[in-house]
Amino acid sequence: MANKGYSAATITVAALLLLSLFCLHIAEAEAKVKLGREKISHLHFYFHDLVSGKNVTTVKVASAPTSNSSATLFGTVMVMDDWLTEGPEATSKMLGRAQGIYVSSSQENFHLLMASTFVFESGKYNGSTLAMIGKNAALEQVREMPIVGGSGLFRLARGYALARTHSWELNTGNAVVEYNVTVLHY
Repeated sequence: MANKGYSAATITVAALLLLSLFCLHIAEAEAKVKLGREKISHLHFYFHDLVSGKNVTTVKVASAPTSNSSATLFGTVMVMDDWLTEGPEATSKMLGRAQGIYVSSSQENFHLLMASTFVFESGKYNGSTLAMIGKNAALEQVREMPIVGGSGLFRLARGYALARTHSWELNTGNAVVEYNVTVLHY
């Protein structure tokens, strides 16, 4: 009975042909994605975290039974829809919102886990967003947090945010925080 199998050379040629077609398909798909040149942008704005008063922008949604007796409020979960403005005054030009959560995540220090989307609603970046997630050591003079993504003009963004407390009212808990953000994007 004759061998009806394929030779090693035939199998190799067929495999190389299939691999070539696959590579061409990937190259064609990549050519259709037009991201343009990578850019760097520097943004500066103020974040108004208002936990009390008439215009509350942040509310507590959960806490552990021991949160109120903890010096760091460990276990407290806050949801925010904070104002982003051009200057530190509440009457300054509104640029957008910071929407997300922060959680008191340390039993020893006043550290927050922040997950926030900066939603730009006016100006050059109107309709675009930046996503920030990371540790906010709230009592340090300057805090650095990673920018992990974005949308619109900030598609595929990556970078960092430097936060500095501009003002904090001990009796109300309200704070205004200055942000300097540097992002690479397409």
